[in-house]
Amino acid sequence: MRRSAVFDITTGKNIESRGRTSSGTFLARGCDKIIRDIEKRIADFTFIPVEHGEGLQILHYEVGQKFVPHYDYFRDEYNPNGGQRIATVLMYLSDVEEGGETVFPAAKGTLSPVPWWNRLPGCGKGGLSIKPKMGDALLFWNVKPDGASDKSSLHGGCPVIKGNKWSCTKWLRAHEYKI
Repeated sequence: MRRSAVFDITTGKNIESRGRTSSGTFLARGCDKIIRDIEKRIADFTFIPVEHGEGLQILHYEVGQKFVPHYDYFRDEYNPNGGQRIATVLMYLSDVEEGGETVFPAAKGTLSPVPWWNRLPGCGKGGLSIKPKMGDALLFWNVKPDGASDKSSLHGGCPVIKGNKWSCTKWLRAHEYKI
């Protein structure tokens, strides 16, 4: 696994991330039967064709590692391969003993009635937060139905306090993504 990278809109290349401190790797779309089955399930519940998806990104966060709040949609106008990232599917591959929540700081709502609310670190109490649970998947839309950027899709990963966090991300594009 290598240190996480982000897309640089100036150069069009992946560069090492300063805001994500995890390590990770990419798996090419359709690279084996297990991946094809996962991608088919994602297509079935999102109603977005498999061909619109990027490859899977596997991420590993150790104690203290995090991902600062960010958007998955592109802020530039130049994305010829598949166009805009319209949706994100985040799959949790492990439970996390403490910390590691996915937080949507700009989202409306609160989870304060849930039993684990008082055990959340400060990072997880802003906006809407989801505690990682192995086998769960989270779908969120990066753009609104009219194609405008959805500012409430701002999200990040709280630092892992105890244990390890393993996750898998699938970005879905507006059009076919050619690999």
